[in-house]
Amino acid sequence: VNERLQELVRMFKERTEKAKEKLIDPDSSDEDSIISCDVTTPLSIISLFNSLISSSADLMYVLWMFLVSLAWNWNVWFIPVRWAFPYQTPDNIYYWLLTDYLCDLIYILDITVFQPRLQFIRGGDIVVSVTLEAFTVIDLVPLELFYFKTGINPLLRLPRLLKVRLYYCIFKPLVIRTTTYLLYCLHCNACLYYWGSALKGLGSTKWVYNGEGNSYIRCYYFAVKTLITIGGLPDPTTLFEIVFQLINYFVGVFAFSIMIGQMRDVVGAATAGQTYYRTCMDNTIKYMSSYRIPKDVQNRVKTWYNYTWQSQGMLDEQELLTQLPDKMRLDIAIDVNYSIVSKVPLFQGCDRQMIFDMLKSLRSVVYLPGDYVCKKGEVGREMYIIKAGEVQVVGGPDGKTVFVTLRAGSVFGEISLLAVGGGNRRTANVIAHGFANLFILDKKDLNEILVHYPESKKLLRKKARKMLTKGKKPEPKEEAKEPRQVPAAPVRQETPRLLRAALEMTEKSSRLKGALAKVKEKTNKSSISLQVNVHKT
Repeated sequence: VNERLQELVRMFKERTEKAKEKLIDPDSSDEDSIISCDVTTPLSIISLFNSLISSSADLMYVLWMFLVSLAWNWNVWFIPVRWAFPYQTPDNIYYWLLTDYLCDLIYILDITVFQPRLQFIRGGDIVVSVTLEAFTVIDLVPLELFYFKTGINPLLRLPRLLKVRLYYCIFKPLVIRTTTYLLYCLHCNACLYYWGSALKGLGSTKWVYNGEGNSYIRCYYFAVKTLITIGGLPDPTTLFEIVFQLINYFVGVFAFSIMIGQMRDVVGAATAGQTYYRTCMDNTIKYMSSYRIPKDVQNRVKTWYNYTWQSQGMLDEQELLTQLPDKMRLDIAIDVNYSIVSKVPLFQGCDRQMIFDMLKSLRSVVYLPGDYVCKKGEVGREMYIIKAGEVQVVGGPDGKTVFVTLRAGSVFGEISLLAVGGGNRRTANVIAHGFANLFILDKKDLNEILVHYPESKKLLRKKARKMLTKGKKPEPKEEAKEPRQVPAAPVRQETPRLLRAALEMTEKSSRLKGALAKVKEKTNKSSISLQVNVHKT
């Protein structure tokens, strides 16, 4: 029975560890869901692809999305060019069609193999869809069948552009999107300008394209000058030219204003942190100046601001982490601080969950060179763990003698925090040797944590007592020499008077009892002799 129970415990532990791994790394559990989807897929070749490709292979999926984006960009950029410019000729038509159908094949593989395996959130649940959406079907509408009636017209491939949502998935930065919008507007304008010039006749007026040089480069140059309103263009003469030019101006002003506004937002978002830092620093300097704080203190405050911002990129880590859920804050704290705290000898052997709870209560504070972390005689309310840098324990008559130097991973202030032996006063001065980044654990937070972990509380107090006794070992040796020189007689003379009086009384009472016993014996003997005499008489 014991072996069976141990086996069950082991199995439950393995199951718990797997569940934790799935919570920490959800991608590790995707493979099972993918295989289950493969069973429902009717096509054997698609099942083969799905079994070879797992969503954990993020790099492979990214490469595939890059290939699909190339196919989509082919249609987006070359359909207008092939419609407006005379680049599609009977001699090279087969190369154009081969590339078109290759892009269509990529679309088909993406819709039938990759897209059904994507996961999305619906009502808070992760769902794997194996159905085709309406937009994905519209992307592949075979309008090319009209080639047999109208000839090979690239405009019949316009439904391929409906896969534009792929562009928003890949190009998320706002700057890239804005730049792409502007370039594509210029591209379409160049195509329309050549189409209008060909419709009116190349070189028929000064405004249209004259047919010299590279047609696309010349028309693109005209589009740039028009949309960005550089000027220097010939005046339109016909009604078509005037309307076309007015539309160009309106579109150019609209696109240019949007781009400037988005660039302003991008720059503002990129410098928001720096702006917040400068605002806090300026407000602090203004406050110190208004209260006439000494210059050396102001310089130290400025140094603290500069070093904290350069080393951490923020002034207060807790302000950032408070916006996250408790589970995410714990995961971040474990990744950042657990390797440091787990090496602290004081916490070795404690409950692991207790250490996790303690990590969420740690505060990071930066000390400047020469700053007092704590002073002797202060009431200890915090414990310190050195994250980076060094601190020195100093003392002596001048208060500058360095007793020991503590480095990253060391702990101090734990005796006052745990209040072992009733002492919660600092026993030494600790100053920062250079810039030091310390974790601070408040006494109130530690007590709230230890309420739920009584075994860890006993262990910590036991370790703190050992540390306290080790620190007091040298003192009894110095005091032990003095009692040896004192003779033992005076110590014996210090017998309490009450004890001696009690001893004397006991001696007197014992003597009185002896006398009474003797009197009793004599009376007994006399009574016996009297009875004998009476009997004789």
